[in-house]
Amino acid sequence: MTERRDRLLPTRLVLRRDRRRRLEQGHPWIYRSEVERVEGPLAPGDLVDIVNHQGAFLARGYANPRSQIFARVLTYRQGEPVDVAFFVRRFEQALEYRRRFHPQALAHGRAVYGEADYVPGLVVDRFGEVLVVQVLTAGMERLFPEVLKALVEVYKPAGVLARNDVPVRALEGLPLVVEAVYGEVPDVVDVIDNGLEFSVDLREGQKTGYFWDQSENRAAIRPLMTGWRARRALFGGDPGLHDGAHVLDCFCHTGAFAVHALHYGAAHVTAVDISADAVELARQNARRNGVSDRAEFVVANAFDYLRERDAEGARYDVVILDPPAFAKSRQSIESATRGYKEINLRAMRILRDGGFLVTASCSYHMSPDRFRETVLDAAVDAHKVLRVVRDARAASDHPQIAGAPEQHYLKFLIYEVRSRR
Repeated sequence: MTERRDRLLPTRLVLRRDRRRRLEQGHPWIYRSEVERVEGPLAPGDLVDIVNHQGAFLARGYANPRSQIFARVLTYRQGEPVDVAFFVRRFEQALEYRRRFHPQALAHGRAVYGEADYVPGLVVDRFGEVLVVQVLTAGMERLFPEVLKALVEVYKPAGVLARNDVPVRALEGLPLVVEAVYGEVPDVVDVIDNGLEFSVDLREGQKTGYFWDQSENRAAIRPLMTGWRARRALFGGDPGLHDGAHVLDCFCHTGAFAVHALHYGAAHVTAVDISADAVELARQNARRNGVSDRAEFVVANAFDYLRERDAEGARYDVVILDPPAFAKSRQSIESATRGYKEINLRAMRILRDGGFLVTASCSYHMSPDRFRETVLDAAVDAHKVLRVVRDARAASDHPQIAGAPEQHYLKFLIYEVRSRR
């Protein structure tokens, strides 16, 4: 690092002449390899001005010399103060966006989505009167006192819980903690998703407690759940006694997809998860929505369960696969690809002809194209032809910057599956 002569000026990141113009396309990250030099003192989380190789101002953000993502953009306005008023504006803009495109999130859903809401390193989920926040970077940790004041001013919550227990914080040199930072926060809250009620464990549940990113995709399974007597007959099968679908939901977690399927008319859902605690919560969620009489909940490894059902010759109208991220790093992509292929292959083998495969990947390192290709490879081995019903991403309360493809972490596909034999 080089020292600037005038200490009254902000520290500057001077970018390399030969870098890709990702920042100008809206990408909010500056990688270490893009930085030519640092002019001025720099500690983790410090605010910096980002300039091109000629010294022209590009953006203001915060930096962490310990991270491969060297800086993250907060604003494109030169000299704009990053204070409570700044975050109030950002949160009011986030509210307006959700009021227009995803009204459910005004009470239940993702309130603030990091880089896509121009507050990198900050995630806020709303559970009625309670906010759950995740602070993912050293820069946002430094700014959190201002952030918290703005959250209270804009959202007026009864309580704010910091779920700062995600491993990415360790990469930023930050501790892993879970703590109430404002007001009173219960352990379990009730939320509404597409008109259905779910209990959410805020302190122990995965991520912030509930997967809001699949909300619109859960609603999209409605057309798959009824009309099956006629459909089975059309595809040469036994029409059966029930017009509703027979569904297998693997990696069910706390039952969100299973409860939606039953609410939309499924005749029976078998929901499987390796976590006994998650399965118990799924069972409770089915009861509270009045659909538990058509549900079976199984504690099992989904890979093993799919193999067993395949060996037994079981058949379903719909199979839902919504696993946790298999690819935790670039190095694990190959093994993750094998895992995705295995579960999708087994799912296709136990689907009736004309059945529907609902499959998802939330692995950040698995690109949309690679995920589609993996499912298609499974179809080749299963002697199936796939017709695309839905090719989607995260719900509208999880927006994406056009110049930042890394934000497209959730891939969600619905296929009609037909036999080639």
